[in-house]
Amino acid sequence: MESRGYQVAWLTSGEGAAERVREADIVVLDVMLPGLDGFTVGQRLKREAPDVPILMLSARSSVDDKLQGLQFADDYLTKPFHPDELAARLEVLLRRFGRDEERDIRIGHLAIDPAQPSVVDTRSGEEIALTAKQLQILLYFLKHPNQIVTKEQIYEAVWGEPYIEGDKTVMVHIRYLREKIELDPGAPTILETIRGLGYRVKR
Repeated sequence: MESRGYQVAWLTSGEGAAERVREADIVVLDVMLPGLDGFTVGQRLKREAPDVPILMLSARSSVDDKLQGLQFADDYLTKPFHPDELAARLEVLLRRFGRDEERDIRIGHLAIDPAQPSVVDTRSGEEIALTAKQLQILLYFLKHPNQIVTKEQIYEAVWGEPYIEGDKTVMVHIRYLREKIELDPGAPTILETIRGLGYRVKR
């Protein structure tokens, strides 16, 4: 899925899934999980976020199992399956739930289109040229609106590597990002610093 342009968050059990489901556009859920089974996890996820589609994966192909899964899931795919079929089914669900066409997000004087992605200054109508990493950082904040995120979380999400204590990479990138998107980079109102904790973008 990553090779097709999706950003994937991989959980090896149902633990913590309910807390993270609202960050997702779609959920691929295996029936066989350690601890709680996929049916129980799926029911919890659907109660928590009814507008997030769920695709069940299972080696169980009986009608009873499919009917049990489809009581809450939006599609049910049995193993073995071809990756192209999985991708096609996910695309259908994303279209059905209208999650493949995100509208522009307005924050202050910015209009951000996550699908392009692009950032436009609404005062002039001109696009703000951001580097790939600056865009990734901004989009990460938009996936976690109103949440305080740490530099460690940003680094590991954007660079995909463990954060090393004392690394200034995130701070430098945020400084340059602010110079491009803030009206007054010295007193930022879009990308806030929460002293001692991290950063936040309010929506």
